[in-house]
Amino acid sequence: MQVSIACTEQNLRSRSSEDRLCGPRPGPGGGNGGLAGGGHGNPPGGGGSGPKARAALVPRPPAPAGALRESTGRGTGMKYRNLGKSGLRVSCLGLGTWVTFGSQISDETAEDVLTVAYEHGVNLFDTAEVYAAGKAERTLGNILKSKGWRRSSYVITTKIFWGGQAETERGLSRKHIIEGLRGSLERLQLGYVDIVFANRSDPNCPMEEIVRAMTYVINQGLALYWGTSRWGAAEIMEAYSMARQFNLIPPVCEQAEHHLFQREKVEMQLPELYHKIGVGSVTWYPVACGLITSKYDGRVPDTCRANIKGYQWLKDKVQSEDGKKQQAKVMDLLPMAHQLGCTVAQLAIAWCLRSEGVSSVLLGVSSAEQLIEHLGALQVLSQLTPQTVMEIDGLLGNKPHSKK
Repeated sequence: MQVSIACTEQNLRSRSSEDRLCGPRPGPGGGNGGLAGGGHGNPPGGGGSGPKARAALVPRPPAPAGALRESTGRGTGMKYRNLGKSGLRVSCLGLGTWVTFGSQISDETAEDVLTVAYEHGVNLFDTAEVYAAGKAERTLGNILKSKGWRRSSYVITTKIFWGGQAETERGLSRKHIIEGLRGSLERLQLGYVDIVFANRSDPNCPMEEIVRAMTYVINQGLALYWGTSRWGAAEIMEAYSMARQFNLIPPVCEQAEHHLFQREKVEMQLPELYHKIGVGSVTWYPVACGLITSKYDGRVPDTCRANIKGYQWLKDKVQSEDGKKQQAKVMDLLPMAHQLGCTVAQLAIAWCLRSEGVSSVLLGVSSAEQLIEHLGALQVLSQLTPQTVMEIDGLLGNKPHSKK
């Protein structure tokens, strides 16, 4: 389906700020209809033409400048941002569980990592049904249950697409979105997730079916928001347009790979979606599986992820010609990192945080010590002046430019 951005812009201009960012308010019955009482835009009890009725139709004034501004947590120094232009506040650094939970690290280490993250103000924890064949969700759920933290104090996200070997256990059909999410909730031992992501686009499923299924799980209380992961900008716009056409719930964010050597999508495509339809970015891979840490330096250490069974592709990438060139660029960044008093990894993570429209950057760590190092990127962020960013761009030589 081809979607016209110009058309969507016209629709956006015709809507109030509140309507296009938050969607229609649910009525008492929990549906997606208009205001309680029936008539479109009319107050409960009918649609008279008196002063009260006219006043009710006046749109709420736009939020003051800075309403979506960053805030800093007391005692932790963690920074919080809105998830896209939704009202959900998430820590600008989140914790991912890919490779680590239920696989690379022990459950005890996973608990240490999660505890350190929570105590340092991280409130966003990301997983997926496919991670370690469901073990990552199970490990995360067991830890959350044992810690007894208030459910309202953290944000859990999971991703749906690859759930099993059967044909019906994969993809974004209504069946698998609903059954897959219920399976995730069972493993997580939770009543709901805060955000459910479609873990890639599905060319075999109509977009309307996907958006209706996501709207259904939200209306059923199984999730509070939904987003996309590794979708193209046109596909996200199609989902948004479908939601608006059928009075459904649109996605609020996209999960995308972003680091010093992967820039085009997050820096050129997603900011436009952020401004046009309020879709934010949650990014992953900030140190490119350890490539941007200077630990490889032309070799693959025995203890690194590239030597784990099933990750030969990463070892091949590190040892490829492109990988060697990227490692050389990382070494070029070392003097700048030393000048700023940080590690290359901290510099790379802070660099990701400064991108427009990025709500949170997901960290993947194998120890509490590594997590504490990566959290130190928050202190580097304030040092990334325009001049420093320009110097980094000059060293990398890969700054994307608009094709317009």
